[in-house]
Amino acid sequence: FQMDTTPESYLDLFPLDAIIYLTPDSENGKSFTCLSPQDKVYVLGGLVDESIHKQLTLRRAREQSLQTARLPIREYMVKAPNRRNYHSETLAINQVFDILSTYYETRSWPAALRAGVSSGKGYVLPETAEQ
Repeated sequence: FQMDTTPESYLDLFPLDAIIYLTPDSENGKSFTCLSPQDKVYVLGGLVDESIHKQLTLRRAREQSLQTARLPIREYMVKAPNRRNYHSETLAINQVFDILSTYYETRSWPAALRAGVSSGKGYVLPETAEQ
């Protein structure tokens, strides 16, 4: 993957209708079934913070009139039983990048989510939960 850096905002570089802001708070998980790198731009980690602020990235996307999507974790994974009853769909930028890269190569959400969602997040693929 080729990456360029610039001090310019993605809002100034791309048309608004081409930008999809990935946020775990989006309602659009089922619709995010394929990547369209030819005509869409995906914003990963629009905010970098050590703590989790619910709805913050969704609010930011809405303020900027951007489409949103979330990774289809709930559609392909199940909550694993754990002592702390902890389950989180909030991922680090590198995890999201790994998931999208693996999906782009395999066209398989289960394979992509297996590659990027650590068991510490409290989600597993259904076949793993049965073991």
